[in-house]
Amino acid sequence: MASCKDGKTSSVLDNGKYVRYTPEQVEALERLYHDCPKPTSMRRQQLIRECPILSNIEPKQIKVWFQNRRCREKQRKEASRLQAVNRKLTAMNKLLMEENDRLQKQVSQLVYENGYFRRQTHSTTLATKDTSCESVVTSSQHHLTSQHPPRDASPAGLLSIAEETLTEFLSKATGTAVEWVQMPGMKPGPDSIGIIAISHGCTGVAARACGLVGLEPTRVAEILKDRPSWFRDCRAVDALNVLPTANGGTIELLYMQLYAPTTLAPARDFWLLRYTTVMDDGSLVVCERSLGNTQNGPSMPPVQNFVRAEILPSGYLIRPCEGGGSIIHIVDHMNLEAWSVPEVLRPLYESSAVLAQKTTVAALRYLRQIAQEVSQTNVTNWGRRPAALRALSQRLSRGFNEALNGLTDEGWSMLGSDGMDDITILVNSSPDKLMGLNLSFANGFSSLSNAVMCAKASMLLQNVPPAILLRFLREHRSEWADNNIDAYSAAAIKVGPCCLPGAQVGNFGGQVILPLAHTVEHEELLEVIKLEGVGHSPEDTIMPRDMFLLQLCSGMDENAVGTSAELIFAPIDASFADDAPLLPSGFRIISLESGKESSSPNRTLDLTSALETGPAENKVGNDLHTNGGTSRSVMTIAFQFAFESHMQENVASMARQYVRSIISSVQRVALALSPSHLGSHGGLRLPLGTPEAHTLARWICQSYRCFLGVELLKSIAEGSDSILKSLWHHSDAIICCSAKALPVFTFANQAGLDMLETTLVALQDITLEKIFDDHGKKNLCTEFPQIMQQGFACLQGGICLSSMSRPISYERAVAWKVMNEEDSPHCICFMFVNWSFV
Repeated sequence: MASCKDGKTSSVLDNGKYVRYTPEQVEALERLYHDCPKPTSMRRQQLIRECPILSNIEPKQIKVWFQNRRCREKQRKEASRLQAVNRKLTAMNKLLMEENDRLQKQVSQLVYENGYFRRQTHSTTLATKDTSCESVVTSSQHHLTSQHPPRDASPAGLLSIAEETLTEFLSKATGTAVEWVQMPGMKPGPDSIGIIAISHGCTGVAARACGLVGLEPTRVAEILKDRPSWFRDCRAVDALNVLPTANGGTIELLYMQLYAPTTLAPARDFWLLRYTTVMDDGSLVVCERSLGNTQNGPSMPPVQNFVRAEILPSGYLIRPCEGGGSIIHIVDHMNLEAWSVPEVLRPLYESSAVLAQKTTVAALRYLRQIAQEVSQTNVTNWGRRPAALRALSQRLSRGFNEALNGLTDEGWSMLGSDGMDDITILVNSSPDKLMGLNLSFANGFSSLSNAVMCAKASMLLQNVPPAILLRFLREHRSEWADNNIDAYSAAAIKVGPCCLPGAQVGNFGGQVILPLAHTVEHEELLEVIKLEGVGHSPEDTIMPRDMFLLQLCSGMDENAVGTSAELIFAPIDASFADDAPLLPSGFRIISLESGKESSSPNRTLDLTSALETGPAENKVGNDLHTNGGTSRSVMTIAFQFAFESHMQENVASMARQYVRSIISSVQRVALALSPSHLGSHGGLRLPLGTPEAHTLARWICQSYRCFLGVELLKSIAEGSDSILKSLWHHSDAIICCSAKALPVFTFANQAGLDMLETTLVALQDITLEKIFDDHGKKNLCTEFPQIMQQGFACLQGGICLSSMSRPISYERAVAWKVMNEEDSPHCICFMFVNWSFV
């Protein structure tokens, strides 16, 4: 066994003989180690030949040196990791102790108030009725909040408002001014993002977070004050005035605008005072509140198309952490004026859980992402730094919000209706909107498009959690997209060939996925979609060609509460530069059951849990039992098209027809994905719990025994309901395909889905010939007649491909006919034994 001592100039062999290395030799070995930590035998021999100073060292000794060097490196990394974990646990322990103290204070206050109310009730019963002003004021004194005294807009008046805001914010961040309860699904721990809480029974909606970030307090404050950089719904924050204070702080008067999340609600704006100061203990505080008539400060007139909302005292308390980094307390407290939106959307504006996910947790996640980027300087597989990828995703998100909101100050104007009010059509001909698009025609084509059109609509969905529908829309573009429209977009943007070196390619239903990057904690997926051979354009001026889309997919976390799922994409040209013009289109799906934990979408796309029938069915039914037995979400669709102004009527008609066809497709898919349509009076039943699934499992096992003379499953009684369960959990991949000229897969067990890297829903889009290479197809063509005549065939081991085009090796395969009750061929079943990814 090689030694792992820290000595840099010695190594030891198995026989105890020490080899001494000179500093020059160590330097040469270190150079190679940084290039290749685990060199092969040939590489070590090459090193000896290329470095004369190592000529007196045997290859075996060099091998031992590398073993020791790797061991020391591993020990150092582990020590560094443990030190970081220890620092994090120490800081987390401090946070938990502070939280415990706050909760104890809250309990004491509640006990005191309970006693006070008891005494008041007792006194009211015994006392005579007194209606004098003095009595009324005195008896109600405990319940009245102090009124803000009038102030002017002078620096002294603003400082008074700022100091009061600071006091109220700190009472929420570390005190008992708000009753906080733990947010469902967000348990604190060393690996959690922080301690997340939401308000209970306070005015408006409020959320609070405590967490650790590996950034210095001043950097944290700088990031958080730049709200548009991390809050995707923030359109703009303008500082209209900045005043220094005597204690070294600053007071800012801000005007902020937030995008509306759907076409059914107006955007929000805020008139704010923000106060930044340093506390006596060195903590940095950034707090803010809305200015209104209550404070009698400077006013901001109403702005067209915006509803004036209110931020109650909120902000950030940032304290330096021992060993580096910061401990941060975030409080968001808002009144979003829910009266201004349709009743069906009010849960989005009245839910503290929604506020926590969209704003409070988003701030913490962004800080952690920046801290991770700072600590890891390596780049992604495309050679693009994380900041560049983040900028691309932000541009997609912002462009979609701009199209969805269609604000007049950005150049959008509404076209007249065609008699139906389901689709809204907007047009933008402003130079600012078109300036970026003209860049895409620098390859010699003339720029003809001089306007942009947006078609948008919203629809209500029942019983389909957003993550399920989002996943389907991403993986099955052919189910809702029109190739002719894709070709039109490709022609408008002049898409050319796009070179993506080193990208891993996967195929989903005719579209090729080329991953760009995951953001921190996999909250977002940024990827390039290659649509192969899209159809002719409406003018029939281009031949079918490949089209490339930059795509952003978010909301993949099915366990998060109050989140929205988004699929946003935009055609890209051949250059794919960081500043390439983008016209984002896509979908946003927002759950309206924000106050309840959503059921897992995996029950449809990953149906392992559906094998549990009976009580499990009741559990699924309970998960969906909201709002009279249904869960609801709102989907917003917005598509943008570049066009020539003289074709406005034709393009508008095309856009309306296209979005209506998408709505129809989404409704059909939502119905298919919703478990409710499979229900009966006894409760919901999922596909793998249906009699048809049990019957198929029984046919598969009976046919295997008939044709091969042995049992497929061991110790399973005939007719038992556990046949399906045992087949589903079988260690080998079992896959059924239709007995047709072009076999299509119809069923697979869990191992089969894992091998094909797909889901039961997507399985039907995969044909048998797609998974075999040329050699496998040749063998299959040879053996297929035997399968149909003899009933079975044994195939030699080989290589096949998953739906992601990953090669898979298998030791052998068995194929047999599956016969139904009438002794007719129902399908062909394949079993791949000892498969693994190559």
